[in-house]
Parts: sequence; C-alpha cells; structure tokens
Amino acid sequence: MNNQKGFTLIEMLIVLLVISVLLLITIPNVTKHNASIQEKGCEGLLNMVQAQVTAYEIENNATPTVDQLISEEYLRDQPVCPNGNSVTISANGEVTEGAAATP
Repeated sequence: MNNQKGFTLIEMLIVLLVISVLLLITIPNVTKHNASIQEKGCEGLLNMVQAQVTAYEIENNATPTVDQLISEEYLRDQPVCPNGNSVTISANGEVTEGAAATP
C-alpha cells in the first residue's frame, strides 16, 4: 500500500495561481482609493485638533497656537496629515491643512 500524503506539484501550482489572481484583483482597488484614504485621515486629524483648540479656548479663554497645544499637552507632537501637510491654527481658532511640513 502506497499511502503517502502530501501535495503534488500541480496542486501547488493551482494554489499559487488562485493567490495570484486574488492579488491582481485586490491591489489595484487599494491603490485606487489611496488618495481618498489619505484625505479622510487628514480630515479626521483636523477634527481632532479642532476639538483640542476648543478645549483650550474653554479653559484659557484664548486661542492657542500649535506649540501651545503641544507644550500644555493637548497634543503629543506636531500634527501632520498623512499626505505630509502640516496643520495650522488661524487667529480665530480655525484649524486648517497648511503647506507641506518640513522635517
């Protein structure tokens, strides 16, 4: 009785073919939506920073700068959008996406 268990070369090639087809289908979809993902990530960051600005304004009755938010531990570090743009706070406390951040 020859009862060996294992995969044949043909079975392994079929599995690799199926994996390759799945990758060919999913990779273009991910890269196509990359800009949308980065934009939504930046939008979420801006909303979070705006909430911290509002909290600072309530506690201190003044509009903060980004440096003040960091020094007083409202933010951990300089906020930068996923696309590399910095976050700025206007004189009236509005948070916007600025120019590309410098390293």
